[in-house]
Amino acid sequence: MQTTMTRIHPPARAKAYFEDKLAFTTGPVELERWIKTRENNLVVVDVRAAEDFAKDHIPGAINLPKDKWDNPQGLSKDKTNVIYCYTQQCHLAANACVQFASRGYPVMELEGGFEAWKANDLEIEEESAHRFKTSGERLSSSSRH
Repeated sequence: MQTTMTRIHPPARAKAYFEDKLAFTTGPVELERWIKTRENNLVVVDVRAAEDFAKDHIPGAINLPKDKWDNPQGLSKDKTNVIYCYTQQCHLAANACVQFASRGYPVMELEGGFEAWKANDLEIEEESAHRFKTSGERLSSSSRH
């Protein structure tokens, strides 16, 4: 059975949608570039559960699981807060973006979540493997998968 597209959307609406998408989302490779060029106008925010964050996360990310959204310590109203969760299908990041933006925090969502970050073979921090090291050593410790 062949399916056909029956709805044609107005090009102006499509343009507005994709302009908004570009303004409020980013991909893993672009975010990595921002991190590596030491962009000082962003905060990377992992909204996954604390135990998952402890296993591994994007280097330099802060952890704000859902139970801490009412008191979002670490977010900045003067920087873009790039929010990520588990996967493309996970809506934790989108929900966090709505809540944080409603409180005046500039936000973007990382498309694909942490799964997309790892699928692109980008650098990760494995916090649990480094928990006994000093903070200076921890900053320089990271692994590549």
